[in-house]
Amino acid sequence: MSAHASTGKSNSSDRGTHRKNGLYAAVGMLAALTGLASGASADPVEDFYKGKTLRVIVGYAVGGGYDIYGRVFAENFGKYLPGNPTVIVQNMPGGGSFVAAKYLYGAAPRDGTYFGSVSQTLALDAAMNEDAATFDVTKLNYLGRLLDNVDVGAGRPGAKFKTFDDARKQEIVVGATGGASPGYLVPAALAKFGGAKFKIVSGYGGSADAYLAAERGEVELIGSVGLTFIMQRNPDWVTKRAAPILYQTAIKRHPLLPYVPTIGELGTSAEGTAVLRAIGASSEIGRSIITTPGVPPERLAALRTAFQKMVNDPVFVDAMKGREIPIFGATGEEMDDVTREVMKTPKATLELTKALLKQ
Repeated sequence: MSAHASTGKSNSSDRGTHRKNGLYAAVGMLAALTGLASGASADPVEDFYKGKTLRVIVGYAVGGGYDIYGRVFAENFGKYLPGNPTVIVQNMPGGGSFVAAKYLYGAAPRDGTYFGSVSQTLALDAAMNEDAATFDVTKLNYLGRLLDNVDVGAGRPGAKFKTFDDARKQEIVVGATGGASPGYLVPAALAKFGGAKFKIVSGYGGSADAYLAAERGEVELIGSVGLTFIMQRNPDWVTKRAAPILYQTAIKRHPLLPYVPTIGELGTSAEGTAVLRAIGASSEIGRSIITTPGVPPERLAALRTAFQKMVNDPVFVDAMKGREIPIFGATGEEMDDVTREVMKTPKATLELTKALLKQ
C-alpha cells in the first residue's frame, strides 16, 4: 500500500511539474512574440524625430519667395515625416543666402534636423568659389523641389521704360540683393553682357525689400523677383501687362510670359550668352529645400520620401492653390543632378561670371 501511495504522489507531482513547465513555456513564447512584434514595429527614424524641433534656415529676409516657400515647407512637412516633429523657420539673410548656406554646411548639426531655403544659384556661386575645398556644394543634399522658379526684372506701373531695349538706351536704377544671388547677379550680367544701362543699388535683404524700395521710389526696377511672388501680389502686372517686365531668368520663356525674353536671348556676344544661359539654368532648382552634409542615409531617405508624399498630396496641393502658392515638385535626387551639372560649367564661363561680382 505504501508503495502504491508513493507512486500516486509521484504521478501527481509530475503532472504539476508539467503544468508549470507548460505555463512557463507559454509565458516565454508570449514574451518572445511580444518582443518580436515590438521590434518589428519600432522605427528608428520615427523614434529620432518624435518630439524634435526642426529648423528651416531661410537665406533671405521675411516676405520674399524663398521665405514664402520655406514657411510653406515648415508649416506642412512635419505631418508627413515619421514622428511628426515641429518645424520652425529662422531667417538668416546675407551674401545672397551664402551666409545661410555656409551655416548649413559648416555649423548646423548634421543629423537631419536642419534644412535650408537658399538661392537657386547656389551651385553656380559655389562653382565660382576659388577655395572650393572649404565648401563642396554637392554634399548639401536636396530633399526636393517645391516649385521651379522663374525670376523676372520688373518695374512699377507707369515706369519710364517698357522693354529691355529701353534699358539699353537710358539709365535705370535697379534694386538688388547682395552676393551672387539672382537679385544682383542677373542685372549685373545684363549690364555687362546685354548692354543694359543699369545703375545697381545692392544690399536689400530680399526681393520683398527691393519691391518695397520700388514702391518708395528708391529704385525703378526690381532686379530679380519671383514670378510667383508677382502673381500673388500683383497678378495684373502679368495678366494685364500693367507693369513692364524686361526679362526672365530661365532657359525658355514661361507660358505666362511669352512676350518677355529670357536673359540668354539678350547676350550681345557668344561668351556673354554662355554666361547668361548658365545663370538662367538655375530656374530648374527654383524653390527647393536642402539639408546639411552627413545626414545618416536612412534619415535622408525618410526625409525625401516624406517630401514627395507632401508635394504629391492633393490635399496639400489644393490648399496651396487656395493660397495662390503653386506647387510643381521634383525629387531631391533630380536637384542633386542639376547641381552636379552646374558644377561642370566651363571654367572660362565661370571666370566671366565671377568677374561680375568684383565690379
